[in-house]
Amino acid sequence: MTSIAAPIADIGSRHPARYWHRLDDGRYQCDLCPRLCKLHPGQRGACFVRMREGDDMLLTTYGRSSGFCIDPVEKKPLNHFYPGSKVFSFGTAGCNLACKFCQNWDISKSRDLDTLMDQASPQEIVDTALHWGCHSVAFTYNDPVIFAEYAMDVADLCRERGLKTVAVTAGYISECARTDFFSRMDAANVDLKGFTDDFYVKLCGAHLQPVLDTLVWLQHETEVWVELTTLLIPGHNDSDAEIAALSAWVRKELGADVPLHFSAFHPDFKMADVPPTPPATLSRARRIALDAGLHHVYTGNVHDTEGDTTHCARCGETLIVRDWYEIRRYRLNADGACPNCGAHLAGRFGAVGAAVDDAFGARRIPVAIHRQAGGDRPQP
Repeated sequence: MTSIAAPIADIGSRHPARYWHRLDDGRYQCDLCPRLCKLHPGQRGACFVRMREGDDMLLTTYGRSSGFCIDPVEKKPLNHFYPGSKVFSFGTAGCNLACKFCQNWDISKSRDLDTLMDQASPQEIVDTALHWGCHSVAFTYNDPVIFAEYAMDVADLCRERGLKTVAVTAGYISECARTDFFSRMDAANVDLKGFTDDFYVKLCGAHLQPVLDTLVWLQHETEVWVELTTLLIPGHNDSDAEIAALSAWVRKELGADVPLHFSAFHPDFKMADVPPTPPATLSRARRIALDAGLHHVYTGNVHDTEGDTTHCARCGETLIVRDWYEIRRYRLNADGACPNCGAHLAGRFGAVGAAVDDAFGARRIPVAIHRQAGGDRPQP
């Protein structure tokens, strides 16, 4: 782990929360997400990190993080957002969903704020991202919707300093909050966890429709670049019929150019008895989605070069060849056009990562900005 030398800061983790109102019975309703938690004094929402304290509604993790890391942007995963660039990634703790299959459950399901082992102000995050030459900052690991005030303050400074912003989210956000939140984001990878409400209710403790509403709104009412990820869980959301229905919906409601990533599940959290996703399932899902008319379908969490390769939607030319998170071949013009037919590839492109030699690759660099008082701070 690497650190940039910085003194321990006194960053208050309790921050006034937005998106709530008082009910007639005296409770406070949190309006941030579709759960609409109704709280008496001292109670926390389902996400655990938003609470009512006396007459105040607070975000209790502002300025605190479960860790900071420099990643390839392809790891978010975003394959059409400045390929080859590096992104400064961080998250906090808690989540507003209750996924039994959570792959980051030690962070997202944490009820112990000691999980938040580092801390940083928005200014320090932006300064650190620039120090490391990152092209963007990603709000990830747990869902940034629940630390919206922190994420939005960081994002505002990113915009001022020329950094792009990325939200990795389940898209479970209320209509009243989503405009504020996503107006500050340049890209989003949204987890579309399944395509039945039964799946969302039983395995996520949520509902499907609010996520679909967010996706349609993002694609048609904002300038945010959107990619989707669906974790395929054997026996739960991996049937041909459900994959076909999901793919047809994406094609009709979002458009053929929205990239869709099918990712492999590994046994974890409350579904440790479910077997891992066979690579053949991902290949099958990819073929179903391509046959449904989607142009850019990828596989994740498995070694599958073909499933990581980007082709021109018009002429079929191979444009970007990836090996895990390494870019092996890059044949886009600087403006994102296919050199063979001139068609523009959907996405956001530019000089960043345009040459394979300049790509960040598969590295992962943990970074310490601060450690909690009494903890050891790694040295450079």
